Amino acid sequence: MAAHASPLAVSTGSRWLMLVAEMAGLASGSRRPSPDVAPPGWALLPRDATRRLGADAGSVRAARDFATDTLRWWGIAERSHDLAIVVSELVTNALRHALPACGDAGPGRPIRLGLLQAGPRMLCAVGDPSRAVPVPQTPGCLAETGRGLQMICALSDRWGCTTPSDTGKVVWAMFCLRPGEEP
Repeated sequence: MAAHASPLAVSTGSRWLMLVAEMAGLASGSRRPSPDVAPPGWALLPRDATRRLGADAGSVRAARDFATDTLRWWGIAERSHDLAIVVSELVTNALRHALPACGDAGPGRPIRLGLLQAGPRMLCAVGDPSRAVPVPQTPGCLAETGRGLQMICALSDRWGCTTPSDTGKVVWAMFCLRPGEEP
């Protein structure tokens, strides 16, 4: 996606993202609606953007660029650095642990990145074809890998994983865009 293109141009097919938002409590009736008014030029919130990613290492950078371009397009600067790191970690984990041994996600089971902003909250979600649930590790002090979920936990306000199904799972992270907001 070019930096000048609207991220919303790729937001079709985001039903999966709305289901994740409900599971994460972002779209449930348990939270009161945000009193925020949509910025000029936007009729409705929440805003969402999704993208399918390839099964190569370049997908991490593409995902990170997509996320930062989307936040810039939406005029959201808060927590963009944290979100960029979390996106990198989620996509790296999907590439490293969730794809078949051949490294091909296949056309029917891609890695998907979704961003959803609803009022003062931002949801970042990465869907992959694996049924394996992520489990935080405690790597040795000299280990070069194994800290991704610890970083996601430290940089986001909440994170979780959908119940795996035949189509895979979605790992998500929630960010509060305003200090003092509940996740």
